Parts: sequence; C-alpha cells; structure tokens
Amino acid sequence: MRILVVGKGGREHALVRALADSPEPPVIFCFPGSDAIFELAEPVAADGVESLVAWMQAHAIDLCVAGEESYLVKGEGLANLCAKAGIPCWGPPKESAQLEASKEFAKNFLLRHAIPTARATACDSLDEAIAAIAGEFPTVLKFDGLAAGKGVAVCPDAASAGEFLDEVLTQRRFGAGRVLVEQCLTGPEVSVFAAIVDDTYLIFTPARDYKRIGDGDCGPNTGGMGAVASRQLVSADVLARIEAEIVRPTVAGLRREGLPYRGFLYFGIMLTPSGPQVIEYNCRFGDPECQAVMPLVRGDLAGFCLAGAQGQLRGDLLHFDEGWSVCVILASAGYPESSRSGDRIDGLDATGDARVYHAGTRRSSDGHWETNGGRVLAVVAGATTRAAAVAQAHAAADCIHFDGLQRRSDIGILHFT
Repeated sequence: MRILVVGKGGREHALVRALADSPEPPVIFCFPGSDAIFELAEPVAADGVESLVAWMQAHAIDLCVAGEESYLVKGEGLANLCAKAGIPCWGPPKESAQLEASKEFAKNFLLRHAIPTARATACDSLDEAIAAIAGEFPTVLKFDGLAAGKGVAVCPDAASAGEFLDEVLTQRRFGAGRVLVEQCLTGPEVSVFAAIVDDTYLIFTPARDYKRIGDGDCGPNTGGMGAVASRQLVSADVLARIEAEIVRPTVAGLRREGLPYRGFLYFGIMLTPSGPQVIEYNCRFGDPECQAVMPLVRGDLAGFCLAGAQGQLRGDLLHFDEGWSVCVILASAGYPESSRSGDRIDGLDATGDARVYHAGTRRSSDGHWETNGGRVLAVVAGATTRAAAVAQAHAAADCIHFDGLQRRSDIGILHFT
C-alpha cells in the first residue's frame, strides 16, 4: 500500500509512525513533512493542494490521510480534489470540514440537532461583542475561523476580553471573521475521537490536554502543552452518555444534512455538573492528543484507514491498550507569543523507551537537531498505571535540553489529585 500523509507537525509524525507499524508496512510519503518525518516517509515535490493531488495520481497513491486541518478547506478542499481524482481520502470534504473551519457553523449545527453545548452569540464588531458579554465574566471568546489552536480565549475580566477582541476584530490577527461570545462552562474537559465512516463510527481512546503555558493552568493559551490518554480517563457510564447524547446525534446530523464524512472527528467536551457539553469539533485528530493516543492503538491502522476511506468501517482491524499514555510538550523560547529557531537540541538519544515525536525541529548543517518552531518536541511514555506513565514521561523529558526550553511539570498530575 502507498500512503500519503498531509501535514508537518508532531501529530503527523505520530500518525506516520503508527501507520508504519501496521502488520504489512506501507510505503509512506508526506507533504509538506519535516526532517524527522522524512526519516520514516519519503518527501513529495508539490507546491499546493492541486499539484499534490496531481502528484498522487502520477505516483499511484492508494490512500491520502489528512493530518493538518487547513488543507481540508484550502481551495476546493483536499478530500474534494481526491474524490475527483479517484483517490481514497481519510478526511472529510470541505463542506463537512466547516464543523472545524467555522465556529459559528459548528454552533448552529449543534443547536439544530439538540446536541448539548454552551449558548453563544456571533458578533461582527467590538461594540457588538462587548454588548453580548454584558459584563458577565468569565466569558469565552472564539474567533470564527481556523487559528492554529490560538483563536479561543477564556476571559476572567473586561481587560482580558478587550485585549483579545482588539487582536481579533481590530488588528485582525487571524484574518477576517466574526467572534462568538460564549457562555463559560465549568468542569473537567475530555477529548473524544471517533473514526466516522458515513453513518457508522468507532470511538478511540479518550484524552485530556493541557492548554495553558504554565504549571497550574497559568498563563496564556497554547496549542497544547501536553496530554494524557487512557480508556480509564472517564467511566464507562460517562462515555456511554457522551456517545448517546453527542457522538451518535452528530453522526446522524451529518447524514441528515447531506454532509459526507469519512475520517477522524474530534469532540472537545466539558463534563459540566449538568452533563457533557460540546466545546468544539475538530475534523482531524487533536494535537498533542494524537501523540498520546497513537501509542495505545494496536492492529492495522493503515488497513483501517484505507477501508474507511473506501466506505467500510473495519473495527476488527484495531484494538486499544487499556493502560495510560502521557505526552509532555517541550516548547521553544517565546512561545506562544513567538518562537525561536536554531537552538541546538541535546539528549534525544538518552530518552530510553519513551517515544519522541518532532513538532518543530530541523537538522542543522552539521547534522544536529535544532529548534524550528513553537512546540518543538512531544515526549510520550506509557504504562499500566497513570503514576508510572507520568514518571516515565517526565523522566524522559528531563533528558532533553535546549536553550529557552519551556515545559510544564504537572502534565498527568494536575486534575488527577
């Protein structure tokens, strides 16, 4: 089998490795990829979605796996172009990917199908947003479009809300788009992932990520500073309720609205005192949750994704480790406001059995690894107990050093004690 994975970060590094571990290892290509990914996959000569699909046709690619969300909505959409070319794609078409690309679209979808979620108001201007907040804090503000995980702010007061609204509506940090002023839900969060094939689905191992930069959930939001994954993360009763009230109605709603879906769908969920409610959808695996979940997946992921892209859900091809997986992110100096590149990375060969996924690295001219982005590395360890997985992941992370390294010491600990 010949597979092309689309993306370049730690999530795609984890997907490529999991696909490569399939019983009959496929030939894997990646675009745009990274130096680390290209140790497992072959690079692709393309300069955009259209030329990428043409390359896939010319090189007899059997399956395209969409890792990075932006390609699903660029131009005509990656999956749409693959369908025209007759290439099975594990990822939804552009019209269905609006569940992630537009917070307003997702909110209206949730309301239409009576799926529990926070109340919200869409606003075009600063004045409208301030009026919608109506002095009610904390409040949640969401940029309507894609923002690489940085378009959401939980604002405890008027000053923080004003700062975010100025960035989004005045400075247009993320481009044109409205802002949703949303009710602030309370409770523990959980990330639930489903592989959806038309009107069928398979729920993968749940996870929980850590968004803020500092220990104790302090500081600004990031794309994610770590994650924990386990089938034990939520009780069977809670997971059954999530499936009945959220996952199943979402899949049914997609079918009723004529929105085709074959691929991963991420449900960001808040476990509120009144029950689980949807915070957001993502039309792909989460990052860094993917890095925590993939080491717990057993079986034939390549065969599973190909069958799914062709319209058949083959749950028999996969099973899941019942233990725990802990992912610790190492970020560069300045993150999340900025990032610094060119700092030499040492200690990668001292991490033992831990998995190290590269998110923002490159090979220097002398062959050493160096930083090349905000989130640099994901260090992942698994064990039968959470405590053991936490200890192993942090011990492995201790081995790695680079100037300006930022890391949380409470990943896998906070929210569990």
